[in-house]
Amino acid sequence: MNFSLPDLTIHPPRSARAQLGGVPALPRLIDKCRATLAGKNGEYHFNCPLDQRVLSFLGVSAEDLQTEVSTGKSDGELWSWIQSHSTTKPSDWDIIQWSNWQSSRTPSDTDSREFFNGIHAKIAPQREDVGNWFDLLDLDDYVSFGGKA
Repeated sequence: MNFSLPDLTIHPPRSARAQLGGVPALPRLIDKCRATLAGKNGEYHFNCPLDQRVLSFLGVSAEDLQTEVSTGKSDGELWSWIQSHSTTKPSDWDIIQWSNWQSSRTPSDTDSREFFNGIHAKIAPQREDVGNWFDLLDLDDYVSFGGKA
């Protein structure tokens, strides 16, 4: 498996819990971006609503980040680029608080709860431990590639 050129048709991106610079979901976003650039994103979408939350918090655009990813930068090099190009310049404290919130975020409106519950009911209705978005994403990735819930 080549992690610098992920093929999301044969394995999922990194977990939303994986962090870069203390920011959860950023490595997942980068995996989806790399796979999209390579035409290997499968069912995954770069710049989805979760990606948009991360990018908005970090103060960088999807287009600008995609341009940097296309140059072949490593995760560490991308983190340095994000820090130097951020329009929001989150502090370490901001990152910790935002990350804790994101890691436990649940559906906050009726449409989101309906969407969340629909996926949960489809892939693992018996699982009572799926309570937030990251739980659901991890489980969906696992089941999508042959795991049993």
